[in-house]
Amino acid sequence: MKNFGGFLALLGIAAIVMNYLDRVPRLLMWIYNWGDNVAWGIKIGLVVVGGALYFLGPKEDEVVEEAPESSDVKEE
Repeated sequence: MKNFGGFLALLGIAAIVMNYLDRVPRLLMWIYNWGDNVAWGIKIGLVVVGGALYFLGPKEDEVVEEAPESSDVKEE
């Protein structure tokens, strides 16, 4: 879920930044059919929902190295 949430948040941030440069991501071209206010709501919603999914998603499994057992260690 973290990857998907991060993607949504970055897509929303990119859409907001690109709006000021008079560019629109092709993936979000359809949101402007309902007007600027709805488009802003969708972009802000993408950032909020994506951020929530990223920060509230389950933590990835950490790799834990096991210490060698005493029988595996050769004593001199």
